[in-house]
Parts: sequence; C-alpha cells; structure tokens
Amino acid sequence: MKILQINSVCGIRSTGRICTDLAEVLEQNGHECKIAYGRESVPEKYQKYAIRIGSDFDVKMHALQSRLFDNSGFCSKRATEKFIEWVKEYNPDIIHLHNIHGYYINIEVLFNYLEEADKPVVWTLHDCWTFTGHCAHYSYVQCDKWKVGCNNCQQRKSYPSSFLFDHSRKNWLKKKALFTRVKNMTLVTPSKWLAGEVRQSFLNMYPVTVVPNGIDLNVFKPTPSNFRKKNNLEGKKIVLGVASAWNPLKGLNDFVALSKILDENYKIVLVGVTAKQKKKLPKDILAIERTNNVKELAEIYTAADVFLNPTYQDTYPTVNIEAQACGTPVVTYRTGGSVESVPKQNVVEQGLLSEIKSLLTTTLCQKENFDNDKFELLKKYIDIYGA
Repeated sequence: MKILQINSVCGIRSTGRICTDLAEVLEQNGHECKIAYGRESVPEKYQKYAIRIGSDFDVKMHALQSRLFDNSGFCSKRATEKFIEWVKEYNPDIIHLHNIHGYYINIEVLFNYLEEADKPVVWTLHDCWTFTGHCAHYSYVQCDKWKVGCNNCQQRKSYPSSFLFDHSRKNWLKKKALFTRVKNMTLVTPSKWLAGEVRQSFLNMYPVTVVPNGIDLNVFKPTPSNFRKKNNLEGKKIVLGVASAWNPLKGLNDFVALSKILDENYKIVLVGVTAKQKKKLPKDILAIERTNNVKELAEIYTAADVFLNPTYQDTYPTVNIEAQACGTPVVTYRTGGSVESVPKQNVVEQGLLSEIKSLLTTTLCQKENFDNDKFELLKKYIDIYGA
C-alpha cells in the first residue's frame, strides 16, 4: 500500500516527527510512504520520504498575502497545482493530511483534487484551524463562533496573522464547502477533548478516532544525571517547565508570578526559552535555551520534583507524558486535552497559583504511569487505513 502524508514540516517539531515516525512504522510493516511538506529543512535520515511543495519564496509570499488579506490557505496556487501533478503520477492508495496550514499549500486546489480522485483520506487534526475561520486555537479567548460561523475575529492578529482585513466569515464558509465534499474521510484527533470539538463543528458528518500522541519510551525513561550538582540545585525542589516556544499562553507569566510566591527551598527551571527571554526572566529562575538532545531532556525531566504545565490552550501536550515517563509527576491547568494524561487531583483551574503552591508544598503531587509508546500507538493508523 502507498501512503502519502501531507504536513507543513517533515521530521522536525511535533507534527513533523509524527509523520516520520509513522513512515517508519509503515515501512516496517511492508508499506510505502512519502511525506509532502512545505517549509524548513528535513533531517538527512528522513530525506528518502520527503517531497517539497513549493519553495521558501512561495512560503514568504503566502505569509505576506495572509497578513494583508486574511486568506491563509488560499495562496500558493501554482506550487500546489505542480504538486498535484506529482501526486497523480505517484498515485497513492491513501492520502493522509496533517497540518495543511502554515503558508505552503492551496486548500482549494488540494480539495478539488481530493474530491475528483475519490481516494480514502485520513486527516489528523493537531489543532482547531480546520474548522475555524481564522485561528488554530480559541480556548484562551473562550470563543465559540466556529460552531455556527466565524465573524469579527478577536484573534485576527494572532497566527495566522492578518493586519488589515478580517475575512474569518468568508474563510469559514469556504472551508466548510471544501472540507465537506470529500466522500471517504476519517478524522483523527490526539485527544478526546478535540474529538468532542470536531463533533460540534461542520465536520460532524465524518467518523472521528482518537489516537493519543506517543513518545519513545526507550528515550523518555528515568535517566539519572549530574544536572542538580552541575546547576547547584542539590537540596532544592525543582519545578520544571518545558516548551518549544514560551509565551503567555504557555504560562510564562504564571511561572514568573509563581517564582515570587515560592520560598528559597524551590527552584523553577524553564527549558526552551530564547536568549532574549533569558535576559528578561527573574534571576531566581534557571532559564535553559532549547535543546534538541532528547537524552539531555530526559535527564532534566528525571531531575525535577514536579513538572508544571500552566498552558491556556492545548490539544494533547506530549511534554506531560514525557515527564511522567521519566518518573516525574505533572500538574496542569484545566485546559483542552492537557488534563487527559494527568491525575485528576493534579489538575488546577487556570491562573490559580495559590492552588499550585498548595500542591507543591503538601504531597508534591501524585504520579501517574502512562504507557504511550509512540510506535504501538502509530500502528493504529494501519487499522484506520484498512491495510
């Protein structure tokens, strides 16, 4: 069986790694897989799977038009037409969509082909962009216009940013018309929460399957190191936060506020900050820039006493299960799918720092064991494909 995956990136970041992990699983089970991607570079080991859609120039032009006209997903027409010609020659048995936002593909051209080709389509939704008129997440602003038709978007200047126009209503109507024309499509979400949102959207005619994000349990496991000694943290209770990009929606401001109410027995450690953020953070927070060394990350998870994820919008954060796989309990806000991998007693209402402090100073939270082996979870896609 030949499977074509389509995603904004290949082999990097969370969605790109899901694509390449799935390609490896498919290959091990006797199937062929290609990954069409739109931007950034591909690690050398995954080049054999990769097919580029367009160029860096196409991405920049798509992003520019989106910022001016609020038409993300409706540019890159020529690049997409050229890609579709390649798809016709490759002739896959299954087309598996992931993130089709990211300034690289024209969704009208793509879905016109999908309707015409009438091939089985699997679409893994990693966020909410598919059924909104603009944004990828709406939880923080508590918006539910997407249920009946977006308009007057209060997140117009958030990704995918538009500085001049608000075409959220037009985008919502066009997406609805395009995405509901595919006859044979199965939707996949990483969390029960997102599945529930999809069932309230215009995509509710399609079956939805939940396949949680997984991790490599050969990497994320209790991993002793000299992290505490190296950073003069012996005798401290480490409260850890990890993110690929820190901002207020990930809880950066909450960590700063928490550092002011915890006593000297605690030390907040944040991984993934930029050099600019590092300079601005309080001196009592240990700020570590992003690491691509997963073994080093497992060592930091293991050294921590508790992992705190004060996210304000998330579908199913893998950092929660990475930390617990390393033996570290997790506390999170009651946000989207973040609660699905955390014990109920470790879930805190958004912004309640006093409750977080209480959890830290009493039982240091409860541990939960989650066996989210990514390779076992990805095998579920073979069943979904009907292979």
